[in-house]
Amino acid sequence: MQHETTLEKIYDQVDAMSANCIDQNVNVPEIEFDSLDLMRIAGESHTVRPVAQRSISNRLGIPYNYLKKCPQDIQADNLNYWIKHEKNTQLFFRFDGDDVRAVFTQKYVPVDNFEIFERLDSLGYKPETIVQCSLDPEFMSLSIPDGPRSFDINGDKFTPGISISNSEVGLASLSISAFVLRLICTNGLISKSDVSTSYRHVSTKILEEFPNVLEKVSAELGNKRDLFKISMDSAVNNPDSSMASFNRQFQLNKVEQEAVEWGWAHDVGNTMFHVIQAYTKGSQYKDLSAESSFKLQRTGGNILAMVN
Repeated sequence: MQHETTLEKIYDQVDAMSANCIDQNVNVPEIEFDSLDLMRIAGESHTVRPVAQRSISNRLGIPYNYLKKCPQDIQADNLNYWIKHEKNTQLFFRFDGDDVRAVFTQKYVPVDNFEIFERLDSLGYKPETIVQCSLDPEFMSLSIPDGPRSFDINGDKFTPGISISNSEVGLASLSISAFVLRLICTNGLISKSDVSTSYRHVSTKILEEFPNVLEKVSAELGNKRDLFKISMDSAVNNPDSSMASFNRQFQLNKVEQEAVEWGWAHDVGNTMFHVIQAYTKGSQYKDLSAESSFKLQRTGGNILAMVN
C-alpha cells in the first residue's frame, strides 16, 4: 500500500533490500530443475521465486498455471526437457542471496531502483523530500507531490506531481507519469497521459531522458484540475455496475477488486469522482502488493481520462 515518507527513507529501504542481490550470466547446460520451486545451477541449489517461475515458464513455452498444478516430478520433467531446447547458450539471472528472483536473456539491461534515486539526487531532489511510495522486492511506485502547485475544487484540496514506477524483476518497464494527490484522504491518482513515458529495459541510457520527461509530465498537470471538476459534476446512476465494468476492463484480480470495495466504502457517492476515489483509496488496502497498489492508482487515472 502507498504511504507517506521521505526520499531518504525509501532509499535506505532500497539499499537494504539490495544488500544481497547479484546478477550473473548462467550457462544453460548447467541448469537443472528439481521442481518449479527449486533448481540447481552447476550443482548448487537455488530457490526460485514466483516471478522467476513465471518468467522461466514463459521462456520455455510451458503454461505456468498448468505447471503449478503438476506434481514436483512432472514439473521437473517438463522444465528439464524444455531447457534443453533453449536457443540461448546463456541466460541472465538476478539473485537475492541464493534465491533466483528473475531470469532474462542477455539483451536485458536492468534499471535498478537505486539508480533512479541517484538520478533524482542529481536533479536536485533533497533527501527530506516528502513522497508517497509503495515498495516490495518486485515493484516500486514512487510519487513526488509538488506542493506549490496545489489547487482547490469545491473545498477539496489536490496536489499534483510526478510518479515514477519501476520493476527490477521485469513486471513493468520504467515509467514516468503525472500524479495527483487528494489531501483529505491522501489518495493518489496516476494519470493516463499523452506524454507519460515508459522505457523497456534495454539500455541504461534511458536515465538520461529523466529531465526532459519530467518537464513534459509537469507541463500537462494543468488540465487535471478541469478533469476532476468534470468528474465531480458527472452523475453515475449505478456505481456498482460501473465499477464491475471497470474491474473487467482493467483486469483486476480478486484482491484488487476487494480493495476497490474497501475504497468505495470510505466515500460512497453517485458521481464519477466517487467511483475514481474508490480505486485511488483502494490503493491503500493493506493486502495489496506494490504492483497492485500502483495498478489501482493507474486505473483511477485511466477512468479520469474518460470523463468529458
